[in-house]
Amino acid sequence: MGYNAYENFLAVVDKAAKTVGMDEQDYILLKHPERELTVSVPIKMDDGTIKVFEGYRVQHSSSRGPCKGGIRYHQDADINEVRALAAWMSFKCAVVNIPYGGAKGGIKVDPSTLSKGELERLTRRYAASILPIIGPEKDIPAPDVNTNSQIMDWIMDTYSMMQGYTVPGVVTGKDLAVGGSLGRPEATGRGVMITTMNLLEKHNLDPKDISIVIQGMGNVGSVSAKLLYEKGCKIVAVSDVSGGIRNKDGLDIPKVLDFIKDKKKLLKDYESSDVEHISNKELLVTECDVLIPAAMENQITKDNANDIKCSYIVEAANGPTTNEADEILEKRGIILVPDILANAGGVTVSYFEWVQNLQSLTWDLEDVNDMLKKVMDKAWKELDLIASENKLTYRIAAYVLAIRRISTATKLRGMFP
Repeated sequence: MGYNAYENFLAVVDKAAKTVGMDEQDYILLKHPERELTVSVPIKMDDGTIKVFEGYRVQHSSSRGPCKGGIRYHQDADINEVRALAAWMSFKCAVVNIPYGGAKGGIKVDPSTLSKGELERLTRRYAASILPIIGPEKDIPAPDVNTNSQIMDWIMDTYSMMQGYTVPGVVTGKDLAVGGSLGRPEATGRGVMITTMNLLEKHNLDPKDISIVIQGMGNVGSVSAKLLYEKGCKIVAVSDVSGGIRNKDGLDIPKVLDFIKDKKKLLKDYESSDVEHISNKELLVTECDVLIPAAMENQITKDNANDIKCSYIVEAANGPTTNEADEILEKRGIILVPDILANAGGVTVSYFEWVQNLQSLTWDLEDVNDMLKKVMDKAWKELDLIASENKLTYRIAAYVLAIRRISTATKLRGMFP
């Protein structure tokens, strides 16, 4: 049996609940997603043949509001991964206290093998297949791994055509011209930066004295790198799917970002006399103060947790650390800030976008960023208080906070029928 992200989620839920003496009856619903949909997604390829892809949409909990969560296109996507991601979204929304439940979607496909026309047909057919269970009052998709604002624009248009009028609030992460929000593309990375700054302040550390390693230079990793570099942090290594680059004296992040701005360019082709090329495996065990995994889940495991050479981990990706690795890191005294807080900037500004759509308003970038910081700072203080008072790790404290908020809403609403 390989890694099962959902089983990992369930193990942490039980551990957190037991830590604070919670009865399983108070949170048992959180162990079972409300709704799971698997769909066949047939499309006509450019050469006239028909291919059928498998798609998913899982709604974990709607106790605190409409379900919310991204859609990823990845060749390794499966129902267990999507199920775990939906559950993490429920907890993420609860930790930052926005009125959403969690959902997630995915299609098992390598989008790099598709033409733009094939990608659009795949997206529209998938949107039509999940259309009965999505909507601005029910479930609001967003971008995730290998999806972007263009994918969201197509989903919004498909849903709107079925309704007979434009419904911008059915998805978030859209382009500005069709109802997107200023600050949304950078929101997850900005949230990672805000959380990292709060962590450093808590431990009386000056950003200018800090070295950082970032795994993954997609949207989240690249924005995190840019903003942390601007705060004075020294980014000593970064990576993408092709491998990593490292300079113990600090990388020229603006130069690196300019290079990968062309989406066809990979870091394995980045040439500079002051960098060495390393593997992703080597990157994760590079010596630094703060390690930021910003790629995929299941990256820090029992196999490499003992080799990690950092003092702090800030999870920018969803589920990058396994439960077994968590225990090893805790014993080693490495402080970890979990994904359900660290990368919650994206869903927070998605919430802002949804509110703007529902009210037919447009907010200024400064207002969006100020409100994001306010939400992230408040969540950090609440999490830090629970961790300090109960002598818990930040992950367990975050799960305790989320379980309490969701189970309270469930209890107050009662059981139907």
